[in-house]
Amino acid sequence: MTFSRRESMAAMAAATAAIATARAPGAKAGAASASSTLWYRQPAANWTEALPVGNGRLGAMVFGGVHRERLQLNESTLWAGQPYDPVDPHARTMLPKLRELIFAGRIEEAQALANQSFMAKPLRQMPYQALGDLILDFPGLDDVSAYRRDLDLGSAVATTRFDTDDSSHSRQVLASPVDQLIAVRLSVSGRNRLDVDIALSSPQREILVVADGPAGLLLTGRNGSAEGIEGALRFAARLVTQVEGGASIRGENGHLRIRDAKAVTLFIAMATSYRRFDDIGGDPLADTAATLAKVKGRPFHQIEIDTATAHRRLFHRVALDLGTTPAAQLPTDQRIAVSQTNDDPALAALYFDYARYLLICSSRPGGQPANLQGLWNDSLKPPWGSKYTININTQMNYWPAEPVALGECVTPLVEMVRELAVTGERTARTLYGARGWVAHHNTDLWRATAPIDGAQFGLWPTGGAWLCTHLWDHYDYGRDPAYLKSIYPLMAGAARFFLDTLQRDPATGFLVTNPSMSPENPHGHGGTLCAGPTMDMGILRDLFSQTIKAATILGTDAALIVQMQAAHDALAPYKVGRQGQLQEWQQDWDADAPEQDHRHVSHLYGLHPSRQISLDGTPNLAVAARRTLEIRGDRATGWATAWRINLWARLRESQRAHDILRFLLGPERTYPNMFDAHPPFQIDGNFGGAAGIVEMLMGSYDDVIDLLPALPAVWPMGSIIGLRARGRCSVDIYWREASLERAILRPDLSGPRTVRLGGKRCSLQLHAGTPVALTPEEFS
Repeated sequence: MTFSRRESMAAMAAATAAIATARAPGAKAGAASASSTLWYRQPAANWTEALPVGNGRLGAMVFGGVHRERLQLNESTLWAGQPYDPVDPHARTMLPKLRELIFAGRIEEAQALANQSFMAKPLRQMPYQALGDLILDFPGLDDVSAYRRDLDLGSAVATTRFDTDDSSHSRQVLASPVDQLIAVRLSVSGRNRLDVDIALSSPQREILVVADGPAGLLLTGRNGSAEGIEGALRFAARLVTQVEGGASIRGENGHLRIRDAKAVTLFIAMATSYRRFDDIGGDPLADTAATLAKVKGRPFHQIEIDTATAHRRLFHRVALDLGTTPAAQLPTDQRIAVSQTNDDPALAALYFDYARYLLICSSRPGGQPANLQGLWNDSLKPPWGSKYTININTQMNYWPAEPVALGECVTPLVEMVRELAVTGERTARTLYGARGWVAHHNTDLWRATAPIDGAQFGLWPTGGAWLCTHLWDHYDYGRDPAYLKSIYPLMAGAARFFLDTLQRDPATGFLVTNPSMSPENPHGHGGTLCAGPTMDMGILRDLFSQTIKAATILGTDAALIVQMQAAHDALAPYKVGRQGQLQEWQQDWDADAPEQDHRHVSHLYGLHPSRQISLDGTPNLAVAARRTLEIRGDRATGWATAWRINLWARLRESQRAHDILRFLLGPERTYPNMFDAHPPFQIDGNFGGAAGIVEMLMGSYDDVIDLLPALPAVWPMGSIIGLRARGRCSVDIYWREASLERAILRPDLSGPRTVRLGGKRCSLQLHAGTPVALTPEEFS
């Protein structure tokens, strides 16, 4: 079957014309939203058209081919290399000179010294890598009709359907979090029978594919090397088939050949020898065999039910309705293609649902955190290594998690920070002679924490400190004292590192980081290195204040509280520059920076994700932040565009935020399968975009719940049900004619709350288990 570009364009044009003629003037929002389904009329021609399934550890990209189907496979611990420590033990002797050069403004010399003597060895970290492909060939199929492939975000099943002659074909793919496998169901109804040839392949090394019993295959191999670090992981992918309808099965040359079946079910288990960042002694052969033994004899239908139940327990906590228009009837790729010229509020809701789906599928307890591509990667050398970039991208992955009631999905991130504190303690001691722990701008499966990529990108010591704010947020939304006690040593360790390493700026007397940089922006004065960039000061204010709060709640470390408060108060303050902008550096270099429209807006950390800058609390700084956004421009790379949505929402600029969201949803920044286009693909834009939608509809800080702070006029009627506010409180919001109709608070903890609506407030004493309904009349 061939789908030509001309046919695709013609279908899109016809659908667009249908919208134009079918849309009634002033089509109403607030009607039933389009279902949470991505769907298409043709197979995927490339990877960014394929549909993702995942269970937090195993992932597959489903292409939906007719005569040949490809499932591109991932296992979240299959990275290049092995445990390693990249810190140069001799680098510490260069630190005093490096600081001296930076304070003296001799940036070129400082950068040259850092690149020569202070960076990690190797200079780059290990990449996340593809495991391989499952290829299904279907000989003898006639021409097909009624083709459709879709991804049901509510049940987490990707399905391909089509007809041939008098028969209907169905192919379903899911990733079970319960049974820890990928399951594929191939079936045909009518007179035809099912013929399929099955093969496993991998681009990795030492690959061997053999028969695994009369109806199975086993692929084994070893991971790749990178940057001089030898690959030492072993991995396996084991496949078993269940055949219905009296078919014949034959294995030959590492393939399976099935003929005359009515249905075939495939179960694929994958594992590596990874146990922990410092332990690769696992047994993938035994692990995959045990996984498949547990599902022996179980029907696909039961696994499908169990998968949907586990998925819906998380996915159905939140529901967003922004209304619908005829545009919602288009296939997903066509909706994206015409989104800049068609009113399609349900596309924003679908994008929001898709982000929640992707987070559930790529970050579950017991697995790895979502990386730069979440869980899905088809390369041995993916863009930016598909690592954890912790100067914004990893953090952005988790911005929506707490407010959309996916706190469990934060667990892998918390576990990664626990591990980074181990490796980061060695880095702090060896590189800086300091207590506590540090992580720079990137890390990988092996939890490397040294500065990488070159001083102009990686000599930035506050990545671990920023991650600690996520530890605190996870507590603040859940208010679990046992959890707080378990993560407090991580926060205190990060704080101790900066108590030992902050330097007194000889020009101002304030405490600053040195060496550092403002990610990832060259300032145009001979290099990137600097002392005390604005972002560092904002992150450290949060680190110190949140660690002080934690210690106070736990009744511990009185002396440390005093030290942290003193350091907090001595940090360099925010400054407004000669352009009226919030300065990015201690010096007013902004106007001289070579990229005025730089994608990073790191110095606006204090506005979002932090709340140190606000219209109410620091109006002059809020005006300066606004001026910075105007200078930088609204359109950037995918994730940077998403950040701008959040920033404008914090400034209560609803139309500006929505205009940027609309750009994010268009074909320049969203691929046909709704993956974010940096370009190329980075998943952080998906998560940042969803967080921006939340910011437009609800804010939550301290014990304040801010309702509809940046509701755009183009969403005049709608609802969002199940959002979470800090302090374990669920919030439902309904609005009509762009104004609040009612809000329902469902607290799990008793205590005071202030609810804000525009410039009005309502003070409440909430009681656990007792819902409270609010209408506009309650506010004064």
